[in-house]
Amino acid sequence: MEEIKVFNCPVEATLSVIGGKYKCVILYHLSHETLRFSQLQHIIPHVTAKMLSQQLHDLEDRGLIHKEIYPVVPPKTEYSLTEFGKTLSPIVNAMCDWGNTYMKDQIHPVELK
Repeated sequence: MEEIKVFNCPVEATLSVIGGKYKCVILYHLSHETLRFSQLQHIIPHVTAKMLSQQLHDLEDRGLIHKEIYPVVPPKTEYSLTEFGKTLSPIVNAMCDWGNTYMKDQIHPVELK
């Protein structure tokens, strides 16, 4: 039986699901298309195979992504967002927008007043 977690605020609850170094990055890429493990490794170059596997497994356990295994040789595995996972798209898109602004400010810093 899984332990019921008590959260002190909604942000804490959200981070308990999508927190982690690569989970939001994975969700971002899967929001655009279904991807294979090797494709995810390619577009997230700093992630190790072990870490990517762990993050994907956790996202799958939480019902955010779907793992489809095709019975071919060699085995083909594809990952996609579930309907529940798609509900996180507005959050991930907002993070993307903020990140774009932040990266632009790093190139052309805005003076703080």
